[in-house]
Amino acid sequence: LLFVVGTVSCTLFLAVNSLYSASDDVIELTPTNFNKEVIQSESLWLVEFYAPWCGHCQRLTPEWKKAATALKGVVKVGAVDADKHQSLGGQYGVRGFPTIKIFGANKNKAEDYQGGRTSDAIVDAALSALRSLVKERLSGRSGGYSSGKQSRESGGGNKKDVIELTDDSFDKNVINSDNVWMVEFYAPWCGHCKNLEPEWAAAATEVKEQTKGKVKLAAVDATVNQMLANRYGIRGFPTIKIFQKGEDPVDYDGGRTRSDIIARALDLFSDNAPPPELLEIINEDVLKNTCDAHQLCIISVLPHILDTGASGRNSYLDVMLKMAEKYKKKMWGWLWTEAGAQSDLESSLGIGGFGYPAMAAVNARKMKFALLKGSFSEQGINEFLRELSVGRGSTAPVGGGAFPKIHSVEPWDGKDGELPVEDDIDLSDVDLDDLDHDEL
Repeated sequence: LLFVVGTVSCTLFLAVNSLYSASDDVIELTPTNFNKEVIQSESLWLVEFYAPWCGHCQRLTPEWKKAATALKGVVKVGAVDADKHQSLGGQYGVRGFPTIKIFGANKNKAEDYQGGRTSDAIVDAALSALRSLVKERLSGRSGGYSSGKQSRESGGGNKKDVIELTDDSFDKNVINSDNVWMVEFYAPWCGHCKNLEPEWAAAATEVKEQTKGKVKLAAVDATVNQMLANRYGIRGFPTIKIFQKGEDPVDYDGGRTRSDIIARALDLFSDNAPPPELLEIINEDVLKNTCDAHQLCIISVLPHILDTGASGRNSYLDVMLKMAEKYKKKMWGWLWTEAGAQSDLESSLGIGGFGYPAMAAVNARKMKFALLKGSFSEQGINEFLRELSVGRGSTAPVGGGAFPKIHSVEPWDGKDGELPVEDDIDLSDVDLDDLDHDEL
């Protein structure tokens, strides 16, 4: 009897500790069913490795369930209790919780998911991975840049975006180019190169799209192009080098998955990108286009020109430009307006109560905003934006749930303001002696 009671209580304890149940659209995975469900599957899988006691995992659970329901019939979403099944977690190098892996076309080469922890972000990543998988199938799995002639003739699929370079074509393409180049030196017989090939090819397509061709991925057959191999001291394969204008090449020593390569390429892109424009809100299009195109738009309301003059205003704009440069990797939009010029917008963002200058960071997709409560200085704004960039800071819904009417105004001409001309008042017929001096 004691044994039976013990078994029942143990089962209940485990049930309480599991974050998912059979009624969810999340598929529970174990060492018993993982191979059959995931590895032998034709489907794309998103798999979360979690521990029931982990707070981050508990917070992720409702989002993971929501994503699983949204992706039902499209992408498989699973979960592994890696605390209970440590062998399975260990097999995939799980060191912390939650760890999310994407199992795509090559089930033996899972990708790490590095995106946000919301259902929206998870679904976006799943659909992006699905798109890559389908495009790979469409282009056929054979060939590749390392097969030289064949890949250039086939031209289709992800491989077409890897640029093949030779001793003859290297300098005119890469040296003194305004673009950033990531160049893989490979040998056709090298097993590690063959493993890298689909990752490099898929990354090339994604990087080309996301940087509009400003970062290029290339490949050099070092066994044929020995002049290049000697010049850059290539001793092993694959060796990846980064070339930027005016700088010595540096070795890429990051991970070899497409997500690792893409992340580094985007870092290189943003490091070389100019800071975003700082635009004055002179009409509705400026506000709408900027805020719709960026995850956040940073809106400053500067004091009236008569309160600061041109030099005072320019010092505020300089602070904003420095912060736009500092946070340019975030790809945020930057806007400003003068106090009173867009009073409806100020009201919807709760600006005015703290005086001017003021700043709000707006997420136009969610119609939520956060207000700068500290000083309008590099230090104050930096603290405000740093908190936002790690998902902290209090937010509020935009008043009315949408941007209000934006008035078309003349752009600032860069000059000091002028007081409005007042009518002269004729005091000649006022008898000052009649005034009660006590009242003065």
